[in-house]
Amino acid sequence: MIHDDPAPEVVALVGALGHRMLARTESITEGMGALLAVGVAGIDNDPDLTELMVASVRANVTTIFHVLANNIPIDNLQPTTAAVEYALRSAQRGVPGNALRRAYHVGQDDLQNEIFNEIRGLECSDELKLKVMHRTTQVINGYIDWITQYVLDAYDEERQRWVSATGNMRTVLINRLLNRQNVDPDAFCNQTGYALDQYHLGLVVWAEDGQPDQEALMQIQHFVLDLAHTADLLREPITTAIDRSTIWAWLPLRSGPDRFDLDDARRVAAKNAKFSVSFGLPSPGPSGFRRTHQQAQATRSLAGVSDHFATGVSYGDQGVAICSVLAQDLDTTRLWVHEVLGALATNSESHERLRETLRVFLAADGSYTESAETLNLHRNSVKYRVLKAGEERGRPIATDRLDVELALQVCSFLGESVLSPG
Repeated sequence: MIHDDPAPEVVALVGALGHRMLARTESITEGMGALLAVGVAGIDNDPDLTELMVASVRANVTTIFHVLANNIPIDNLQPTTAAVEYALRSAQRGVPGNALRRAYHVGQDDLQNEIFNEIRGLECSDELKLKVMHRTTQVINGYIDWITQYVLDAYDEERQRWVSATGNMRTVLINRLLNRQNVDPDAFCNQTGYALDQYHLGLVVWAEDGQPDQEALMQIQHFVLDLAHTADLLREPITTAIDRSTIWAWLPLRSGPDRFDLDDARRVAAKNAKFSVSFGLPSPGPSGFRRTHQQAQATRSLAGVSDHFATGVSYGDQGVAICSVLAQDLDTTRLWVHEVLGALATNSESHERLRETLRVFLAADGSYTESAETLNLHRNSVKYRVLKAGEERGRPIATDRLDVELALQVCSFLGESVLSPG
């Protein structure tokens, strides 16, 4: 793998350098582990995985130093157990393969900096230092090329095996539970690692562009983990892929519905334009597992018909629950909206202003002053628009106020789907 044959004096200096580096193994390993933990996206916060990552770093660094100290041909090496096991465990936890590759190259740069600093302290000519630097670079590059190829091959094989074995069983059990078939909670927990006797929060996550590839699914898995980190969870979420761009997920809330901060999750979701997410409401037990999923699914169904659907919409948001029901029969909903609002249900900017003003006015219990503050309008402008909205509707608002409020909410959420052309 390394083709040239260095001079004996270079081999001797590289050997001495290797022994000096071996004495610093622990400090170098500690620094490199800290660097990787914060500098490589995809390296999990899982304590067990982090511990294994440090063991892998230590094993690789020690091997490189022994190669330098004893002039060992890289072709004679065997991959360290820790390095291979970390790759396998990363595959099982869904850490992206490119994160594993980047970790090796970030570690390589860090190690070369440490070695180059040590080379400057050698007692020899600058010409020999240059040759030593060249030789150590050859060794490190050759080792990293060899070990990354090996561990990434192991990663790919394990990822395919793990997804096939665990994914199929997990999907079968989840579908049985959702379809109200008999599922023993203890067996479910043993097979999936996810307990049913707790609060669950259902999510549906999908790629906005619908790009159907395996890499997208892995990225969605990590997006789910990012969302999960905003909550106080008992353990990792459970997920199942529905197609190659959509995942259903459940977050196990530690002690009840109040332990999930929806605003935090929305902020995380807003940072990733590639994916959208809909939320159900926290609910306990096996029936809650089903119900929160149904709510997330109902919320997701609005994405194709709502003018105002944004990532992070929850079934508990105002108007979402009722609109998700009404959206199942848009023709009937459209007729009802027009029966209630008349010409006010016209798709134009002027009618939209009237509808929004009336919606805010009714939500403010008929207060012109409060409505003006909310809309940033003059009180008289609000009064004019409310009167105009009544004229467009064709009858007083007070006659069926509850229907009017609901119809306005439906228009605000479903937009063109229930409006007549302007």
